[in-house]
Amino acid sequence: MVKDDGICRILIVDDEILIRQGIKHYLDWESEGFQIVGEASNGQEALEMIEVLSPHIIITDIVMPIMNGEELTRVVKEKYPQIEVIILSSYGEFDYVRSAFQCGVVDYILKPKLEAQSLLKVLKTAVKRIPGFQSREKELNVSLSIDQIINRLVLGYDVHFDSKQIIRAFPYSHYSLLGVDLKKHPSKGAAEFLIQVKTKVENVFNKKISEVSYYSFNYDPHIIVFLLNTDQDHMTRVKDVANQLAASQVACGFALTEGFQSFGQLGGILKNSLLKLLNYRFYFPDILVLTERSLPKTVHRSEKFNLDWFTEEFGNKHFDSSFHYLRNHALKLSNCFFVDVFEYKSFISNIIFNITILLGNMNYDIKELEQSRYSFFKLIDEAHSANETIKLLDCFIEEANKCIFLMENRAENITMKKFMDYIKSHYAEPLTLTDVATYFHFNPSYISSYFTTHNHEGFIDSLNRIRIEEACKLLLNETATIAEISEMVGFSEHSYFCKVFKKIKGMSPSQYKRKQFIG
Repeated sequence: MVKDDGICRILIVDDEILIRQGIKHYLDWESEGFQIVGEASNGQEALEMIEVLSPHIIITDIVMPIMNGEELTRVVKEKYPQIEVIILSSYGEFDYVRSAFQCGVVDYILKPKLEAQSLLKVLKTAVKRIPGFQSREKELNVSLSIDQIINRLVLGYDVHFDSKQIIRAFPYSHYSLLGVDLKKHPSKGAAEFLIQVKTKVENVFNKKISEVSYYSFNYDPHIIVFLLNTDQDHMTRVKDVANQLAASQVACGFALTEGFQSFGQLGGILKNSLLKLLNYRFYFPDILVLTERSLPKTVHRSEKFNLDWFTEEFGNKHFDSSFHYLRNHALKLSNCFFVDVFEYKSFISNIIFNITILLGNMNYDIKELEQSRYSFFKLIDEAHSANETIKLLDCFIEEANKCIFLMENRAENITMKKFMDYIKSHYAEPLTLTDVATYFHFNPSYISSYFTTHNHEGFIDSLNRIRIEEACKLLLNETATIAEISEMVGFSEHSYFCKVFKKIKGMSPSQYKRKQFIG
């Protein structure tokens, strides 16, 4: 069952997505002669992928839902004894280790002690145990098969091949790559479904185009790639047939490259065109078959998210303006289709995490928000489009606003809001604690202790912060001098204004103004 094409194929099995991502970036796999062909979140998923992906080595965790690593190893060794298994786990207890070795694993590596060189050493040990496996470095005395040639081109290697052999397999002048993304389909990962999709695509092309050759392979567990070979006159027909297929497979995403004439370009076209188009489908989910010609001609890059401004605005309880800025930025980012999907989702997840932390630091009750954010992280990771991700962000903002509303509408917070509203209306005046107490018919000492108990800063600090906020706006929009602005916001002494400004903003008023204009 294991195919021998000179490249050692790896399947990673772990229920934690961050662990799987970490392993994928741990080594320069291809330069070492390995290829990660898939990843699964439990043993059952892994077993479904084995028939399709034909891995040589499985790297698996022990403790996972549905089917754990011990059971997976036992089944693999019974059904596929030629596949080697490496256990990568957080558990170092003797029972786990003994059980793993009794099942016939190559080695048992503890995650906290994992190092690139130690993992590579174990992998090379596993390779030596695979019957008849020919390493990438070994010279072959026979010609490479079409499978081997295509696999090496896909991995980016320079391949010397017999042009006559290629012409026999692909006799027509032009090539194109058709990618089918199955991530949205409920049957994704099932071996039978992958075979069904391949068979349907091949049958439709055979029926619709008389002169066509093709070759299909799984780029990963959810992406099937078809190398289509036909004459130039039929290239337009290829696009029409792809559209018909896409219309009949609504849960699958299709992308088609422009035509090319050199078989040796396959690897570059795959990497620089097809995979990018499939990535761009996240931003254009409604286009049946995404091609380079269907992409927008001009794209406006989104400005960098100003996290410092957002954090300060949020900390000052300007929630409406903060959320408005965040959502606008996310929408603009959704129009930048060249942004990597992982980078896009990471931004949304990170900002959700930051908002939760900020609200917690501001003494809001975030218990429910903390529990729900992990659900949001999972849903964002699984989102299939930018629109879907924006909706999840909107849902989180709605939950955050509920958290804020409940806190702000407690009796003590309503009273504090009245105090703060009064200060915001009279900050330009020579306002004192006694003035506020007189207006609300309270004792000044009561007002002082109320601020200390129910606000994150005292009366003077709150007044100064409001004045400095207003001063920042005037520094950007007024032609008045800094001395004049200090008087406009209620400071009687220019030197005291500068001292307070630097304490709150970390820089002088003139430095702040200069930085904003330069930025």
